[in-house]
Amino acid sequence: MGRIFLFRPPVLLAMLTAGMAIAQQPAHPGSIQTIDHIVAVVNENVITRHELDEVLRATLKQLQKQGVEPPPPEILEKQLLERIILNQVQLQLAKETGLTISDTELDQTMRRIAQENKMSLQEFYRAVEQDGLSFSKFRDEIRDEIILVRLKEREVNNRVSVTEGEVDNFLHTQESSSTKDEEYRIAHVLILLPEQADSSQIEMRRQRAEAALARVASGVDFAQVAAEFSDAPDAMEGGLLEWRPAAQLTKNFAEILAPMKPGELTSVIQSSNGFHILKLVDRRSQDQAVTMVNQTQARHILIKISELTSETDAKRRVVELKERLDHGAKFEELAKLHSEDASAPTGGDLGWVSPGDTVPEFEHAMSALEPGEISEPVQSPFGWHLIQVIERRTQDVSEERQRQTARQALRARKIDAAFQEWLQRLRDRAYVEYRLEES
Repeated sequence: MGRIFLFRPPVLLAMLTAGMAIAQQPAHPGSIQTIDHIVAVVNENVITRHELDEVLRATLKQLQKQGVEPPPPEILEKQLLERIILNQVQLQLAKETGLTISDTELDQTMRRIAQENKMSLQEFYRAVEQDGLSFSKFRDEIRDEIILVRLKEREVNNRVSVTEGEVDNFLHTQESSSTKDEEYRIAHVLILLPEQADSSQIEMRRQRAEAALARVASGVDFAQVAAEFSDAPDAMEGGLLEWRPAAQLTKNFAEILAPMKPGELTSVIQSSNGFHILKLVDRRSQDQAVTMVNQTQARHILIKISELTSETDAKRRVVELKERLDHGAKFEELAKLHSEDASAPTGGDLGWVSPGDTVPEFEHAMSALEPGEISEPVQSPFGWHLIQVIERRTQDVSEERQRQTARQALRARKIDAAFQEWLQRLRDRAYVEYRLEES
């Protein structure tokens, strides 16, 4: 089984004395001790040589699997160190602001990952161990990954909104665009600009972008150049992005890509957050046919699992509520009083739900119900639910889906830009002292 997460979060060590090194205990008396040097100080924490080497080994293994030639060792080390530093500053902010993940929530995530890999939890434990990583360390990595996602949601995603006016303007613009039905598969190199960069810094970053473009133009594989030069999180994956509709790209990028053929490169493109090089890997047309879907009008009651409510307690509360419903209590009233979901004020009403709108566990249970029927307790990643189906219909959702697609594209575009700017500000404001040359 391949590794699920590439970058292992550094262990946080409060050892900041200049020149201090950490001696690892020998496995046997009389054996040679190895000295683990500090390679960087990040605010009040440190990154050690051992931690960097672990990430380096995992990255080289991944690049080998992808068939990508790694950059020179000294360049790769610096690239990876920057990524560890970015993880550090985000995790430090999360800790300072009280963002944590409970063991109960982590256990749920581990079970879900095991299920997605079509394994029992015990089989998954063994697979992780066979991949060369202790399960406890793997759990720590997953916990940090969840924290990073939650931090981004809190600091960036939740602050981005899209108005109906923006959707209207977007759709109007798309109607006159020759690329409105196009999707692109792109690889990219991003050279970030520091916050409030002066003219000399901008010119240095531009020259770096031009050097990267020259390397690709000379015949060096794009994925190798991305791994060596790019500041984007996907650099070690060759800078390759998933399929994106033209609508999700900035207007400038979409216009540049429109006449291009697969395999072609752009010149260096400057944006507000840095310099870009794009390679058009492939393009395809989106299907804009009429969309008829079976929709369900449903409502639910949700009891969440948290530090204060165990999985057992949450299920017990849902079972008790189901008994009250079976004895004539009204679903809407119980939802208003007990549901821990944003739909509680409206009696748990979820409106008309289309396939894929809810998590699989919820959708599967909802699909098995007849109108008017109430489910048995259902567990999902959000907690324990009771679901009632009110009505079903077959609906043409072409226009609705078009607006939803536009809304998602606008939101994704805004989030991408806002996240890069936020991450750069966070990095620029951190105290970082490099000691890589000393190690």
